[in-house]
Amino acid sequence: MEQSIKELVERFYHELWNKADEQVAWQILHKNLSFRGSLGSQQQGPDGFLTYWQSIREALSGFTCTIEDMVVSQNRAAVKVSFKGRHQATLFGIKATGREIEWKGAAFFKSEGQQITDIWILGDIDAVRQQLGESIGTKFDS
Repeated sequence: MEQSIKELVERFYHELWNKADEQVAWQILHKNLSFRGSLGSQQQGPDGFLTYWQSIREALSGFTCTIEDMVVSQNRAAVKVSFKGRHQATLFGIKATGREIEWKGAAFFKSEGQQITDIWILGDIDAVRQQLGESIGTKFDS
């Protein structure tokens, strides 16, 4: 039975991220997955994604994602998401602070049949850095 993009995205957040069920990655992510996460570099395939996934789970204990809104069109989905976790290991070069941090982002998904083929996540990285105590300055050249 083919899963809709909505079902795949819900499994991506609820089962893979929130329940930390690594096996779900092998079920819902295409072998040629293209993944770009705002907290890391471009990754390919389930193995590449799981490397990113593990690094986030190590840096942010209790990491969870909440879908706030989702727009679906055939094999594509756009999702507004909120993220949170406790900073327990180095992130952006900032050593563990123990702080609970929260931020928002948007994610864009494409699927092919039973699996997700493309994920692009855009998170509010400045909000993350500010909550970790990094001073964010803005400089405009004229």
